[in-house]
Amino acid sequence: MKKRLHLISFDIPYPPTYGGIIDVFYKIKALHSLGVSIILHCFQYGKPQPEELKTYCERIYYYKRNSYLKSMLSGNIPFIVKSRGNNELIQNLKKDKDPILFDGLHTTYILNLSDFKKRKLFLRAHNVEHKFYKGLADSESNMFRRNFFKQESKKLKTYENILNVMNGVFPISPLEQTYFSTKYGEKCTYIPAFHEDQIHTTHDKRGAFILYHGNISVSENVKAALFLINVYKNSSYPLVIASSYFNDEINKEILKYDNMTFQSLSNQKDLDRLFENAHINVLPTFQNTGIKLKLLNTLYQGKFVIANDDMIDHTGLESLCEKANTQEEFLQKTEELLQRDFSQDILKKRKKVLQNFSPKESAKKLVEQLFI
Repeated sequence: MKKRLHLISFDIPYPPTYGGIIDVFYKIKALHSLGVSIILHCFQYGKPQPEELKTYCERIYYYKRNSYLKSMLSGNIPFIVKSRGNNELIQNLKKDKDPILFDGLHTTYILNLSDFKKRKLFLRAHNVEHKFYKGLADSESNMFRRNFFKQESKKLKTYENILNVMNGVFPISPLEQTYFSTKYGEKCTYIPAFHEDQIHTTHDKRGAFILYHGNISVSENVKAALFLINVYKNSSYPLVIASSYFNDEINKEILKYDNMTFQSLSNQKDLDRLFENAHINVLPTFQNTGIKLKLLNTLYQGKFVIANDDMIDHTGLESLCEKANTQEEFLQKTEELLQRDFSQDILKKRKKVLQNFSPKESAKKLVEQLFI
């Protein structure tokens, strides 16, 4: 019998250049390799419709998010959920009885409708969302946005109870598994993050710069980028900040220093080239939530990694990174690594540890749950 799945993504999952979208794209790719037919539903805001996704999906539907004003007047339903309520999506899902995998709590608006109570429903939990949004509030300097994130966090904490109707919840990290299994019991199964499934890192070429990449439309990543600008502003070390998004505040800071540049990521090849040519990848974060997909992605494609406790603790990847928490420690580690070559021994150790994060094995585990 053919295995077919509706997958609802909070954003267009290509190019896989940031956060949860890395998990979405490589999950689609891994499930496709196991013969699962995927009907992809995704919300479009700013990105084009890529041809690449047609390789892995039986059908693809694109939807617009609701307006800010309409979604804010949503009572107790969080903005990130209400803005993805869409009648066309509802009608497309009603065309059959196939299982539905919601990628992120963001995409679960239809669970407020009785029409889907008898369907097989599953959630891929990228974060404990109310904790994540509280962290965004703590990182935000703009008073309006900070208050918005605080209110969103409160709504998400209450709204999360809607997961009681799910047949299964798949946390992305052991930390999230502990939280969700405590609340929702045996329906929770830890499925490691999906990511690039081949190590592309080359050890025979020294890199030329320091790289930070991330979605700098998110306040957490803005804070990280500004932190790194302060680390390297009085040095001669070249820093590249790369993102699919543009941020005025970060750009103004970068323009002050000759050793810093911004690189726009318009497709996956742009990021691949940066990974190939960077000697050090710097990955600070100020939220210990989920597993940072860009960490896994970087370990598969980049050379040296410097990360802080919030990025690597409880991930199983601690031994593959150089740890630094303060600006002084980041600068010291950078000075040390610029004197070292990325060796074959480092690559062997990395491959061994990363076997525990095999996308193929994660996909098999997921299929077992989706099509019982």
